[in-house]
Amino acid sequence: MRKLGTLLFLLLSFCSFAQEDAWVYFTDKPDEVYYTNNPLEMLSQRALDRRTTQNIALDIKDIPISQTYINQIAATSGITIMAKSKWLNALHIRGTQFNIQSLEALNFVDHIQFANHSLNPSTRNDNPSSSNRNNEEFEIMTNFNYGNSNNQIQMLNGHLLHQQDYTGQGKVIAILDAGFPGVDTASSFQRLRDNNLILGGYNFPDRNTNFYTRYSHGTNVLSTMGGFVDGQLVGTAPDAEYYLFITEDTTSENPVEESYWVEALEMADSLGVDVINSSLGYTDYDNSNYSYSYSQRNGQIGFASRGASIALSKGIVCVVSAGNDGNTSEKHISIPADADNILTIGAVTNTEAYASFSSIGPSFDGRVKPDVCAKGQSATISNTVGTITTASGTSFSSPILAGMVASFWSALPNLTASEVIQYVKQSADQYNNPDIFKGYGVPDFQLALNNALNIESFPNIEIVLYPNPVKKELFIKLNNSSNGEFNLYNNLGQKVLQVSVFQNQQNISLEHLSSGIYIYDFSTNNTNLQGKLIKQ
Repeated sequence: MRKLGTLLFLLLSFCSFAQEDAWVYFTDKPDEVYYTNNPLEMLSQRALDRRTTQNIALDIKDIPISQTYINQIAATSGITIMAKSKWLNALHIRGTQFNIQSLEALNFVDHIQFANHSLNPSTRNDNPSSSNRNNEEFEIMTNFNYGNSNNQIQMLNGHLLHQQDYTGQGKVIAILDAGFPGVDTASSFQRLRDNNLILGGYNFPDRNTNFYTRYSHGTNVLSTMGGFVDGQLVGTAPDAEYYLFITEDTTSENPVEESYWVEALEMADSLGVDVINSSLGYTDYDNSNYSYSYSQRNGQIGFASRGASIALSKGIVCVVSAGNDGNTSEKHISIPADADNILTIGAVTNTEAYASFSSIGPSFDGRVKPDVCAKGQSATISNTVGTITTASGTSFSSPILAGMVASFWSALPNLTASEVIQYVKQSADQYNNPDIFKGYGVPDFQLALNNALNIESFPNIEIVLYPNPVKKELFIKLNNSSNGEFNLYNNLGQKVLQVSVFQNQQNISLEHLSSGIYIYDFSTNNTNLQGKLIKQ
């Protein structure tokens, strides 16, 4: 009896002092009025401009967490604040179960969610997946032929956009990853440095601005978008600007990495970032009670997934790797690849066949995942010393695709993030018949550009209108005997040009117009053609 009593005492003592991770959610944001009246206190001008362009109003998610609430939680005995999220109005905290649960007595606390699923009410403790959660793990084939990056770009028809000088200029990409050593020294990133295209970054695990450190995975990822070595490697968005955020702590696996990830997402938003790439995923943690089963990968449970789903509402295209578990017993996409409103990227080979390691869909609630695919097997990358080599993983299919998204968006800067995602999906080769391996398939970014400009309508009538985009002169050629009228409207619906067009070829000067997207309307006796025209 004494031994049993001693055992119970030890068990209770262990439960009392064992550290748990949890999120504490707040009821409101009492500073809403102040920040709404002073938006530059919480968002940069570029972030506000991005919202204006996409007609996105400020909302409660933009408001920072009340500092009073943060201070009271920080002052609570036995509680450590690890991270915070204004979008989800929550703090990631660490402490004993008892100390964490005691916070529910505070009148501004809405509820608490433990990372240990078994401690949450009405939550079934599913057996966690035994799959490897590290999307960042990949095989470097150091003896592989250097080759070049033609295949991974041409597969997406990205070279056609590059030939038209759409290389990501004017767009900002944030990379959420494990570290970026060598980016400040390697020759493969010299072009980025010379053109001041690296805008900054942050190291969330270490809470400092030293982001040229830690694990080299982020360096490899960046190289597929912004790397440049003539004749060996050209990234998919070589002229985009970049923020580099470290969110991954490779020394351990803990849900706080998800909270760092969401923090970085929110910082990227506040800085005015357009595209986010993250080649990280979460299924298993060191504490198996924190791990995610497939049934929990529905976009609604993972903290990172819920954060990722909000990005689109802020005008951001969030691109995430599907995961590398295709050859394991649990093959499905990881967290936050299950999120809604994002692009989840699977991997294909150089012949566009499904790469067997690429995690499969659908999400547990049945949505198409991955969304689209890019080359992930034997992708061309740079290492930390500037050597061009190859590597495999959805870690590389994701940034290859994200860079092309930025280049596409640089051609059509007034598109909304939602429109960008839809055009990318619609251009993919399996759009009408998606599957669990490749989703909608491999996108064609020239087709996406054509669709956005309605260029595909031209072959159906006897008219040729070019070039589009146009810098100075627009040429219209009628291949029949009809005459017509060409009208041009700005984005406010105001007519800015009206020209009568006669048979054969006619040139129209647009030099006096400001740069931007216009809507044209061309009519003849029996034909009407409408579409978008880009003035550079």
